Amino acid sequence: MTTPAPDGQTLGWIGVGRMGAVLATRLLEQGCDLTVYNRTSAKAEPLSALGARVVSSPADLADRDIVITMVAGSADFEEVMTGPQGLLADGENVPSLVIDASTVSMDVSSEIRARAADRGVALLAAPVSGNPKVARAGKLSVAVSGPRDAYERALPYLKMLGRNVSYVGEGEAARLVKICHNLILGVVAQVLAETTVLAERGGISRADYLAFINDSVMGSTFSRYKTPAYVNLDYTPTFTGHLLRKDFELGLEAARQLDVPLPLTALTHQIVLSLIGQGFGDQDFATLLELAARGANLTLEPDDRVVADGLDAAAGDD
Repeated sequence: MTTPAPDGQTLGWIGVGRMGAVLATRLLEQGCDLTVYNRTSAKAEPLSALGARVVSSPADLADRDIVITMVAGSADFEEVMTGPQGLLADGENVPSLVIDASTVSMDVSSEIRARAADRGVALLAAPVSGNPKVARAGKLSVAVSGPRDAYERALPYLKMLGRNVSYVGEGEAARLVKICHNLILGVVAQVLAETTVLAERGGISRADYLAFINDSVMGSTFSRYKTPAYVNLDYTPTFTGHLLRKDFELGLEAARQLDVPLPLTALTHQIVLSLIGQGFGDQDFATLLELAARGANLTLEPDDRVVADGLDAAAGDD
């Protein structure tokens, strides 16, 4: 079921990587007036077939009513917002609302929020939870913080991106929510990898072990959609080891600032550093399974078994 596009709002989108392309597509499919910028312009061209206009710089989106950004990290967010060709570069026009769906540091976001406010631009932090397949299935979750009136204005569009939108407060609250979420993501992926290796060393197939976990009280959307990667050793990246490292370091920095000990997070961070050191940084972070197997001197082989990821059945729920 699609949501009709609200009347009269023109949208801009910055960043059409793996996730950004999926989400921009969802907006286009639901009738939104969308103009797109991506640093590598060729990656934005497929969206033009769906009705998007492609521009050559973030500044070219300044005449849009609302601009959504989804970039790789804090430096990229600074560049597209306040760089020489940034959205807030000197000029007559600026959008009245920016929604940033990236995972960036709270300090950088706060600085850009202040710069945006000086130009009369409201900023919502709206990081998302899920990978591109989750997004395509309509099961993405969004945490949002910033001015409440801006949130109410953005809500119809945010609902187009996924099934759950949660307003969590003012300022940078959503940044902290997403960072905490990704710390859980890494710790759970690590314990799932360790126990899967333990089960296999004991003679239990990965598919059978994970089928049991997924149908138990410990099963989750995450464990289900990672099961095909763990069973068939498919490490096509949805979220890389490098990106997980970035988010763990954001979390550890937030913990230092807030005087909160994170011993499990700190240990998992070291494991992620080892993962990258072993050459897995550009692959999906499911390669934590390979690292756990190496520690046990266990050679993994693909099961070559078709297993469900728990997402396909939801694909018709958009």
